[in-house]
Amino acid sequence: MAVAEHTTKAFDSDLQELARLIAEMGGLAERQIDEAIEALTRRDIHRAGRVVAADTSIDLLQRNIEDRAVETIARRQPMAVDLREVVGVLRIANELERIGDLAKNIGKRAIALNRGEVSRRSMRGVRHMATIALAQLRDALDSFGRRDLEQAMSVAARDDEVDRMYTSMFRELVTHMFEDPGTITAGMHLLFCSKNIERMGDHTTNIAESVQYIIVGHKALDDRAQSPDYDSVSIAAEL
Repeated sequence: MAVAEHTTKAFDSDLQELARLIAEMGGLAERQIDEAIEALTRRDIHRAGRVVAADTSIDLLQRNIEDRAVETIARRQPMAVDLREVVGVLRIANELERIGDLAKNIGKRAIALNRGEVSRRSMRGVRHMATIALAQLRDALDSFGRRDLEQAMSVAARDDEVDRMYTSMFRELVTHMFEDPGTITAGMHLLFCSKNIERMGDHTTNIAESVQYIIVGHKALDDRAQSPDYDSVSIAAEL
């Protein structure tokens, strides 16, 4: 009995540490998104450079979480809901690392876009997209911390909101580039920034689904609306 009790306490301690690391990683990802959008909209290349450089911190945290999760599985041999907890943490860490990469990409685009001319309306649209995506990420991470199934399902259900905004931004930017070819270079950079934000929404939905997996053992069965996966080839075709 004493051995089993000790093992349970040790496993609970492992889970608490993994949850703490996810919270730290999530906080960094949120800050990266916020800083990347500020750098983009304010044309702040120094801030953009800091965003690019800070991505290594998120990568290091992901590797730390993976190492600790694997060690926990090897030492504690969890089963059922306990194993789901560890697997769910691994999935969430992977999604956060991808979100960090997307924020870094926006930072790089912000540097390249520094002298380009982009309409204020388009820039406001990108900022609004990012605000919605960031709010969803915060809700997803909060649902993990609280183990709140309803909140996690709500995040997943809101994924199409960012998708619709991206589709609208795509059409607006392509139209603007078609009407004024001089804006094509800057417009392309901003278009890919919009795509990065849309992808952040997808990874956030994956986090929410991982929370559902932790709590009930499966992801929600839904037909998520997919936004058009526009790339440079399809953009050129539109033009």
